[in-house]
Amino acid sequence: MRVLISVSDKTGIVELAKKLVSLNAEIISTGGTYAKLREAGIPAIEISELTGFPECLDGRVKTLHPAVHAGLLAMRSNPEHTKQIRDLGIEPIDMVIVNLYPFKATILKDGVTRAEAVENIDIGGPTMLRSAAKNYQDVAVVVDPSDYETVLEELETNGEVSLDTKFYLMQKVFVHTSNYDTMIADYLKQQRNDTSFPETLTMTFEKVQEMRYGENPHQKAAFYREIGKKTGSLVDAVQLNGKELSFNNINDTNGALELLKEFTEPTVVACKHGNPCGVGSADTIFEAWTKAFEADRVSIFGGIVVLNRPVSAALAEEMKKIFLEVIVAPEYDPQALAILKTKKNVRILKLNNISVPQPETAYDMKKVNGGLIVQTIDSKLLDMEDLKVVTKTAPTPQQMEDLLFAWKVVKFVKSNGIAIAKGKQTVGIGPGQVNRIWAAKQCFEHAAELIGEDAAKGAVLASDAFFPFDDCVEAAHAAGITAIIQPGGSIRDQDSIDKCNEYGISMVFTGMRHFRH
Repeated sequence: MRVLISVSDKTGIVELAKKLVSLNAEIISTGGTYAKLREAGIPAIEISELTGFPECLDGRVKTLHPAVHAGLLAMRSNPEHTKQIRDLGIEPIDMVIVNLYPFKATILKDGVTRAEAVENIDIGGPTMLRSAAKNYQDVAVVVDPSDYETVLEELETNGEVSLDTKFYLMQKVFVHTSNYDTMIADYLKQQRNDTSFPETLTMTFEKVQEMRYGENPHQKAAFYREIGKKTGSLVDAVQLNGKELSFNNINDTNGALELLKEFTEPTVVACKHGNPCGVGSADTIFEAWTKAFEADRVSIFGGIVVLNRPVSAALAEEMKKIFLEVIVAPEYDPQALAILKTKKNVRILKLNNISVPQPETAYDMKKVNGGLIVQTIDSKLLDMEDLKVVTKTAPTPQQMEDLLFAWKVVKFVKSNGIAIAKGKQTVGIGPGQVNRIWAAKQCFEHAAELIGEDAAKGAVLASDAFFPFDDCVEAAHAAGITAIIQPGGSIRDQDSIDKCNEYGISMVFTGMRHFRH
């Protein structure tokens, strides 16, 4: 048995090579791997001895030779192949153990240059892997150190690697090389500042964890992360307590975090089933928590809470009083953490740089039957120059502050979405209704039920899209709303404007909608 070994990740390679030699394998190796094996006293043939051609171009060319690739690609069951390699004096290679130059580690280094990145694009490695994998019936190809034990066990037990295992290893190779090439393509696209949608979309993600199930127990699920530095994203959070995150936890927490990033002042966002249920901003994070909690004491139970300031012991005592699924904050006082950990099931996450937003070029993707729809993220809130008061009455400074607060919230409410706010606190949220008047009425009903009959009086209202009729203004007036912010753009805008003027409600158009389906 002849085995070619050339690895960047040398984990366990000496131990593996020793066992292969004990099984009468002849080892062929290259560069740093050859030096490491020889240093460990393991007999090995250097690649240039096999090819009769020296490594050149700083090692860029060493395995790209017929003595290597004919030895890998020759089909043992094909008499013509075996005759040709015999006539050429080439011996078959029965196993390839290769992993690639550390391209990912290189591009993730601070200050890496393009030249460094390009130099770490492996050429010979992927070529050997693909050659060996194509001839999987005859060649075992190992790309992952975690497979060393399986291969050795089969060799020791049966004297060969089974065809099923070879096929599994083949499939693993093409996953590996596909991932590798995609990382290179993504890096080059970023280097060109190319924001276009390519004709073919290939992406690569690394598995963070498998999950017990998906949205429902009968669905399988896993969590994957993008390659690269994702500062301020959930994949970089450190879990300090509780069970592992579920599919729904991750989905809902991500939405809450994206809303939180709209705020710079101390803010708390409570979320349930992908929608905010209570949002509060204040001078202190304790006051912000109080506002978020008081906004909806019912829905927050079993919900997710994210905060953009450290959690104190006093705040932890308050949060401990109710059941929460997930808490995310940039920091926890030691005493606060001890208090929260008394609730063994709450998932406590620490996320540095929690307020760092996604880049505007990031993709938002949804899988549909037979395809994928892709868009850039909704990175804007509004353009201030497009903000326009369309009524005779203009909002007061306090109303404008609340209007902008509510506009941030409604951006993350499922459409049709309505949010009402007062004093930088949500007092009602109407998500996901099939028409806008129902969403508005739901807001007012919930505000009255959860906070009190007068909750909406003096509050402001935000709508994620325009009013098609003036019925929402009628309902807003009846509830006591004093100011409205909405995109505008309906052919019947004037009806809503006239109704606002009739009731003395100020209305502001943003010129920008925020559908969230």
